[in-house]
Amino acid sequence: MIISRGYVLAAAGLAILTLAILFGMDRPPICECGTVKLWHGAVQSAENSQHLADWYTFSHIIHGFLFYGFGYWLFGKRQDTARLGLALCLAVFIEGFWEVLENSPVIINRYREATFAFGYAGDSIINSMADIGWMTLGFFMARRIPVKWTVAIAVIFELFTLYMIRDNLTLNVLMLTFPIEAVKEWQGAT
Repeated sequence: MIISRGYVLAAAGLAILTLAILFGMDRPPICECGTVKLWHGAVQSAENSQHLADWYTFSHIIHGFLFYGFGYWLFGKRQDTARLGLALCLAVFIEGFWEVLENSPVIINRYREATFAFGYAGDSIINSMADIGWMTLGFFMARRIPVKWTVAIAVIFELFTLYMIRDNLTLNVLMLTFPIEAVKEWQGAT
């Protein structure tokens, strides 16, 4: 099953709209360090969320898994090619919306207050756009592999990042919505 050109162009348009909004929000295009790295692994640093990939890339891939499943279910009565195209557009819209919201003062301040991301200043534009790309990779992975493998990979990603950085998608959502001081202290312990 191939996505029609119209849906691909619509998804690309949504990504470009996100890009324009982030520029309009005066987000830095790249890391203020002046470089673009493929990977940056230091979570508690000024370069976190500034490059193409970091520990939170795993969460964005999981977003793609979730958005694929949700979109495919939501548009279930449509023809397969339309279902996939609409699901992709919805996924890019939601991820783009999150990237804009995540870089708004309200969410940046929430991260600083409720999580262990004490010096978080938001993402660079290149990181936000890469996050949309990583989500899209997850979306197409979920399309290609069996559900049980998608779930297994998501669980492995969550456990791996929990072990490596004491954070993951689950804790990120928990701490943004219902912060628990004991979790914050545990995350900040080194």
